[in-house]
Amino acid sequence: MKPGLPQLALALAASASFAIEPHPKAATNPHKVGEVDIAANVKFIIADPKTLPGIVLDETDAVLKGTWQYSTHTPPYVGIGYLHDQNSGKGTKSVIWTPEIPKTGNYEVRVSHCSNVRRATTTPVTIRHAGGSTTVRINQQSPPEHDRLFRSLGVFVFKKGKSGTVMISTDGTDGKYVIADALQLLPVSDK
Repeated sequence: MKPGLPQLALALAASASFAIEPHPKAATNPHKVGEVDIAANVKFIIADPKTLPGIVLDETDAVLKGTWQYSTHTPPYVGIGYLHDQNSGKGTKSVIWTPEIPKTGNYEVRVSHCSNVRRATTTPVTIRHAGGSTTVRINQQSPPEHDRLFRSLGVFVFKKGKSGTVMISTDGTDGKYVIADALQLLPVSDK
């Protein structure tokens, strides 16, 4: 593990039967060991992304453009922490996930992020799906509706394979931090 990851994340990973290595292109966490701003939200941390239903990709599975930094200061998060854009280089940074879709169909797209007043209110998330491309702007200051961790972006058709992507970028987010943590795709019945 990279130095600088807080003791809480290390303890969660060490107590589990899995190991998560930080994204090799992300900067390490500058916070003091064990420092969190909302201790009550620690219980919502999902240490092992594989315990979640559907297709789940953590920040460790993404392609990063620009410099992103790890943090665990504001729980909850998935895995060992979340990434933020350092509130710099606006319009030049992105996090892109390319999920492996097992079967063509409808999927609810969710992204996870922690929330507080230092977060961007217009964070663009672009979903490239079978019907084209859709950009949804999310308010990362408000808590996500699913366990204070995941925010639903809608239902989209994805083709089998790796033709779709989900991208969080920093375009139009001046003055506030953009968060990227995990992607979850849940199959939706065609009924």
